[in-house]
Amino acid sequence: MKTRAAILRDHSLSMPIECVAVDEPRADEVLVRVVAAGICHTDIKVAQVPGLSPRPIVLGHEGSGIVEKIGSSVRKLAVGDHVVLTFDSCGRCPTCVGGKPSYCYEVAAVCFGGKRLDGSTTLSGGSAPVHGNFFGQSSFATHAIASERNAIKVRADAPLELLGPLGCGLQTGAGAVLNSLRVGAGASIAVFGVGAVGLSAVMAARIAGASKIFAVDVVDERLALARELGATHVIDGRERDALAEIVSATGRGADFSIDTTAVDSVVKQAVDCTGPLGTCGLIANKGPAQDARVNILGSMLRGRTVRGIVQGDSVPDVFIPRLVDFFMAGRFPFDRLVKFYPFEDIDRAMRDADSGATIKPVLRMSA
Repeated sequence: MKTRAAILRDHSLSMPIECVAVDEPRADEVLVRVVAAGICHTDIKVAQVPGLSPRPIVLGHEGSGIVEKIGSSVRKLAVGDHVVLTFDSCGRCPTCVGGKPSYCYEVAAVCFGGKRLDGSTTLSGGSAPVHGNFFGQSSFATHAIASERNAIKVRADAPLELLGPLGCGLQTGAGAVLNSLRVGAGASIAVFGVGAVGLSAVMAARIAGASKIFAVDVVDERLALARELGATHVIDGRERDALAEIVSATGRGADFSIDTTAVDSVVKQAVDCTGPLGTCGLIANKGPAQDARVNILGSMLRGRTVRGIVQGDSVPDVFIPRLVDFFMAGRFPFDRLVKFYPFEDIDRAMRDADSGATIKPVLRMSA
């Protein structure tokens, strides 16, 4: 069938919408009519940095929509189901089998390769190939092929057009707190960088019952929003010493910290602000060549842990519906982060995401 898709052909943020053909779903796949799709900074990075994914390609990995067709072996989904599309995984490597699909051995090929693992494509543009299958979905389109693994059924009474960002950025921040770090009631946590991921972490820390939630950023409006969403302390990193304030307020350092900035000096603060047996989670990066320095003696004496976190250690079939329930109960109001754009304004939405003018742009698809 034919669909309208935003096709990236170069290394800009410009993606003209064109008509392409979508493959029929295979045995373990579903065809989804995309209702909306969030824009994540991974989309921006892949668009701007050569070599991360092939060209031409349809990006988008925070889709939400309605199942229109299912493959012959699909059991967990039915036509008409509302779904959130998340990251894909191979389903057979040791981490996938062990319940840690975000650390899939095949993540580079499955999420960034632009093809299925067998080398076939889900999209075609007449005589010219078009790469799809980005994160197992390529949801900057009116229809997408996804696998049964990464199409997550959600409750039908939730606002479907809002839910796409739960598939990546929001589950990453919330999952870092609730799954990876397992922040408990009464704990203290510092979140460095309060964009979409950081604000999700702030909201999750409130859900977890953290007693002190520090939000560190350099944008006044985001700090104000962090305060409204649950931060007990907000710190402007341009004007104040975040490390000193966190240590002073906790008496010994935070129990947990998260860095969402990938700024070397901020990463060091995120590590150094943790107290004895504290844990720092690293979520963001600037690329495979980036290194960061930590104080070895201080980390040894305090028994600190520094760990990487991908997709908030989420098992999406379990965690995404849980986040939807939190939202519907008024406990995870991520709609405060969202601004909607028509699909046809994707270039403007990408620029606004890149500049930080919008925390979480979401594209509404037209028929």
